[in-house]
Amino acid sequence: MNEQIIKDIANNLNIKVFQVENTLKLLEEGSTIPFIARYRKEATSGLDEKKIKEISDVYKYQVNLLKRKEDVIRLIDEKNLLTEELKSKILSCTKLVDIEDLYRPYKEKKKTKATDAINNGLEGLAKIIMSFPNKSLEEIINNYTSCKVTTYNEKYEGVMYIIAEWISDNAFYRKWIRNYMYNNGNIVSKLKKNATDEAKVYEMYYEYNESVKTIKPHRILALNRGEKENILNVKIDFDKNKIIEYLNSKLIKNESSECVTLVKEAIIDSLDRLIIPSVEREIRSELTDIASEKSIEVFMDNLEHLLLTPPMKDKMVLGLDPAFRTGCKLAVVDYTGKFIDKSVIYPHEPKNEYEKSKKIVLDLIKKYNIDIIAIGNGTASRESEKFISDVIKESDKKVEYIIVSEAGASVYSASKLAISEFPNLHVEERSAISIARRLQDPLSELVKVDSKSIGVGLYQHDVVEKRLDESLDFVVTKAVNQVGVNINTASPSLLKYVSGLNKKVIDKIIGYRDEKGKFISREELKKKKILSEKVYEQAIGFMRIVDGVNPLDKTSIHTESYDITNKLLQELSLDLNDIGTPKIKEVLNG
Repeated sequence: MNEQIIKDIANNLNIKVFQVENTLKLLEEGSTIPFIARYRKEATSGLDEKKIKEISDVYKYQVNLLKRKEDVIRLIDEKNLLTEELKSKILSCTKLVDIEDLYRPYKEKKKTKATDAINNGLEGLAKIIMSFPNKSLEEIINNYTSCKVTTYNEKYEGVMYIIAEWISDNAFYRKWIRNYMYNNGNIVSKLKKNATDEAKVYEMYYEYNESVKTIKPHRILALNRGEKENILNVKIDFDKNKIIEYLNSKLIKNESSECVTLVKEAIIDSLDRLIIPSVEREIRSELTDIASEKSIEVFMDNLEHLLLTPPMKDKMVLGLDPAFRTGCKLAVVDYTGKFIDKSVIYPHEPKNEYEKSKKIVLDLIKKYNIDIIAIGNGTASRESEKFISDVIKESDKKVEYIIVSEAGASVYSASKLAISEFPNLHVEERSAISIARRLQDPLSELVKVDSKSIGVGLYQHDVVEKRLDESLDFVVTKAVNQVGVNINTASPSLLKYVSGLNKKVIDKIIGYRDEKGKFISREELKKKKILSEKVYEQAIGFMRIVDGVNPLDKTSIHTESYDITNKLLQELSLDLNDIGTPKIKEVLNG
């Protein structure tokens, strides 16, 4: 492990060096983030999942950055062009773009206008021009004969291209220009000529102008999308004259020299052809990265709140997937989440079978002793809510209703998993079951849906898919392990997020359950060699056995702490059967 990187991470995250060191060591040993956060608090001094992930991500980035620095230093050194000053500048870089700026002059270049001119022997003439002699420019150029070209115009143009590339390759100039464009530029967008935006989605951006350094992340993503859909032209607008003045001040050493004309022309060519397009791409790429991170943070936060919605246990639920023309699909789900009946009603336009629909719902309430009705929040939700509100007033039994987010329910309903669960049902009927189950156990139901499809944020299609997938998987993993899973009832969709488990292990667990029935203890998972020693260590604290032989198996206490727990219970004059009873609270509260 790199000590300097570890110190930098500790400083940036405002934590101790030993916390970073211990976290990285545990990760290196194969420990998962949930395991470290829950069961190795003494090693990390209580770091949570988010902080542990941040340490891991930053360390990986810094290691990759260091590797790039070392590669660049080696490549320059192989050309015998490395100096201690250049090496020091490379090692002090904190961004990849700064490293690449320093490396640019030493890169093996593809064929360019400048390389052609150098191959024609004009580099020497370019150096003479840049010394700004007090001679006639025509005389300087015509007297230079150590080259393959002969005309004045060919020499003039070739030298201009060489000087333009020198300016572009200067890391100091590029950094100054990048900072100037970022701090003083504006993002400008206009409606493309002949573009079609029928729904006027991008209307506010048809004539838009906002400072680069203050533009909101969601606007960046909206502009990117409008540009991608060929509706908007987007660019960075800035005062180019200020940059020209800056470069003139740095490059023009003798204002009285006739060479000034050529050099100033090279400056403009360098800006227009080489620097500005490149720097603009870099700035917009950086803005997009920042916007993506902010957007992903919103997704993560919203998804976590949705996943950790408190479950509504021990309720008979009627799920309702609302619709107009195709009717509202109904599904009855029992206390355990088992699907037991279905129906369809048409209380809304165009059929308006209000009374008939009311009777069907009242019959289901009576037949199955329904406690609560879960209404999806999609199309016709408000109308369905009013309908159900009227219906339950006529019920002999007290029935409540609640609006449930159906985000991603249609995706799940058409998935292979849903088809395997309910092969004889239509997509909409499966959706009604999912809506009902989301009320009973949101976490168990939502893990069946691709996180991106849950739709808990804006612009999920505008961020880097891999980064979004990784972030949302982290949130689901965190939530699942925070709650824990019942090993005897958990679906493969839920088990795949348990710390340390993989598909092979999950198949073993499901296979054992199908063949032998319920697990009666956590120890059984090790004895039957379903979990290896390492996987058992990482996963077992998050796996619950509700009606097992050891009451500790239904808690979040890790098996490695059972002995300590038993000793503590003895000291408090308690036994295992007191776990989960009021007696524990009475003793602990004195």
